[in-house]
Amino acid sequence: MADQEYKVAPPGFSREQWNSFMEEGMLVIENALTDDEVDHYVDMIDAASARSENYDPEKFFGPNNIVEKYPEFAELIDHPRHVGFGHDVYGELLKLHISQFFIRPRDSKHNMWHPDGARAVPYGVFAPELPMQVKIAYWLTDLPEAEMGNFVYMPGSHRSQYMDAYDTHDSVPGEKILKVRRGTMTLMHCNTWHRVEPNNSDVLRKNIFLAYCPSWVCEADRHQCSPEWL
Repeated sequence: MADQEYKVAPPGFSREQWNSFMEEGMLVIENALTDDEVDHYVDMIDAASARSENYDPEKFFGPNNIVEKYPEFAELIDHPRHVGFGHDVYGELLKLHISQFFIRPRDSKHNMWHPDGARAVPYGVFAPELPMQVKIAYWLTDLPEAEMGNFVYMPGSHRSQYMDAYDTHDSVPGEKILKVRRGTMTLMHCNTWHRVEPNNSDVLRKNIFLAYCPSWVCEADRHQCSPEWL
């Protein structure tokens, strides 16, 4: 049998990062992207939006399965900047669960408190400790203040299957509002309860989400990929 070249998984969590991730349900890595890389991804989002008949600059826009719909995003499927974190958790069973980019203008749609994944039987039923999904976000817009469409989460809530504020937008004691600079990367445990603030600013919040799971979990943004694309 001919020699086969194998791709080595890039580095993922340090021990300190893993402990923080499992304690908080969230890991924030500042300056993960350079300014040039941020500009590159913003240009990709702007170009993809301009090609979509569903895009309205006055409304929230958040297409799914972007790696197939917009081929330029396929480079992110196993990008060494982040894929090592997913490989640390799922190893050779690693699969892309969902890929999205979001544009949130002023007064846009905002989410209520929820964990990611299934609701009726949440992921925590099957995996109360380890995440059945790890969601990676690239933050491409400076969000120095609250009410700019910020991501809000409850630290440590990934250990609970219910939250009293579920299905509300209520601010609750102990929540953390992400006020991040562009170029920040975050990793979230899928069981972490979170919501999104309204955007009361004139800044268009732009970011990319890539979630990973083990291969036997149903994908979230497609029934199956086009065989020609695969």
